[in-house]
Amino acid sequence: MTRRSCAIYGVGIVCASLLIIGIGLVVTQVFQTLIHNRLKKEITLTEGSRVFETWKNPPPPVFMQYFFFNVTNPDEYFLDGAKPVVSQVGPYTYREYRPKENVTFVDNGTRVSAYQPKTFVFLPERSVGDPDNDMITTINIPAVAVMNKVKDSFWKSSMVSIWMNSLHVGMFMTRSVNELLWGFKDPLLSRIHPMNPEIDEYFGLMYKKNGSNDGEFVYHTGEEDFMNYGRVATFKGESKLSLWTSEQSNMINGTDGSAFHPLLSKTERLYIFSPDLCRSIFMEFEKDVKVKGLPAYRFTPPRDVLASKEENPANEGFCVSPKECLGTGLLKVSVCRKGAPVVMSFPHFYLGDEKYSNAIEGLDPVREHHQTYLDLNPTTGVPIRASKRAQINILINRIGGFPKTKPLNETIFPVMFINETVVIDDVSAAKLHKLLLMVMLVSNAPLVLVGLGAILLPVFIGLIVCEYKQKKSTKEDTSYSPVSNKEGDEKNGSSYVALTPVIDKS
Repeated sequence: MTRRSCAIYGVGIVCASLLIIGIGLVVTQVFQTLIHNRLKKEITLTEGSRVFETWKNPPPPVFMQYFFFNVTNPDEYFLDGAKPVVSQVGPYTYREYRPKENVTFVDNGTRVSAYQPKTFVFLPERSVGDPDNDMITTINIPAVAVMNKVKDSFWKSSMVSIWMNSLHVGMFMTRSVNELLWGFKDPLLSRIHPMNPEIDEYFGLMYKKNGSNDGEFVYHTGEEDFMNYGRVATFKGESKLSLWTSEQSNMINGTDGSAFHPLLSKTERLYIFSPDLCRSIFMEFEKDVKVKGLPAYRFTPPRDVLASKEENPANEGFCVSPKECLGTGLLKVSVCRKGAPVVMSFPHFYLGDEKYSNAIEGLDPVREHHQTYLDLNPTTGVPIRASKRAQINILINRIGGFPKTKPLNETIFPVMFINETVVIDDVSAAKLHKLLLMVMLVSNAPLVLVGLGAILLPVFIGLIVCEYKQKKSTKEDTSYSPVSNKEGDEKNGSSYVALTPVIDKS
């Protein structure tokens, strides 16, 4: 066998091997399974894992923006019953720091407990003004809360009404942004405090939240089941809430929004437990996006999350009472706000009934500006961009025993909305790019083998064709063919004479 033949056979064997092995690996998905299993082991809340340190101390900066609704016609609204007119003021932006503290492994290492204190630092360069000097006119939340608290008692309501008149406390108040956020000493609360020490003299939408935490969280590490990675097991020592009127509504489902399991699917529903909303909400896939070159699935809360019980019967459990079952787009959270008539919604009543936004002049729900969303890398589950948007409203209406409320109709009055945003930092993005490149190379290794086999296949076919043509040419050159010299001999003057035997007849 010639060297050429050996080369042809060698190329053929290599080509066939690459194609057979590559196609076999593609069909059985061995490499993909291996890399997925590796991801499931690496992405766990355990010491030394790839994500544990960043889970404890998230490197991407988190920004909290506050937007206020300044009431521009309080007198006309209160005296003449005109439609309230508001103008949006903001943002007032704060850098939010939230490292996890007292991280402790429990239940044989299958769960981890932690506290997450939040600290806010004002960023003037990202804000519209000075929170100490900018004044906002809004509904008098402490007064409304107190009136709702004592409305069922004639004596208490009469006493509070007298105090409000003597202190010149009305239905609206004008305070600085800092006071509304971080607290101020309220005159009506100060009058009540000596008789009821449980009632704090100070009020603020973020009062006592700078430097504090929501309570102890216990999370699943994901070591036993990767689908449970980061899922909240208990909150404040309880595995379920006791605030709402149904078992389903009181369930603590999902993560705290900072971590999600790897290998996400577009068809799944992601749950997030939010202490601010006193409940779990869910999000569904909306579209594919890219952030800093990283692929991501965008998940958003659908209308069903805050739909009325008529639209979504499962939400009936979130009704404080049958009489306090609000329409689509609203969630009354008085059960976890010490009875205050606080109502949560998306900004500008986005995804809510139009009657709520139409009742206030100056509101304009726009998806781009008011939607909550999560952009998650589907391979790792890492949040690479997020925007949590929520609006704080106060339910105001006519309250018996308080003449000041006589001209009021039931209104969901917007006070402020927040926009909590985070985008993956460049260093973390670069690390994630490298990880995804490695995952892609390992997962696609079988395809590389098939590709190499496909490249060698025409080479092998070409070698066979060339070998066949060469053999055919050689055979033609070495075969015997008889040649007549008659014409040549005649030219040389000779002739061919047949010798015939002579027979003697005698």
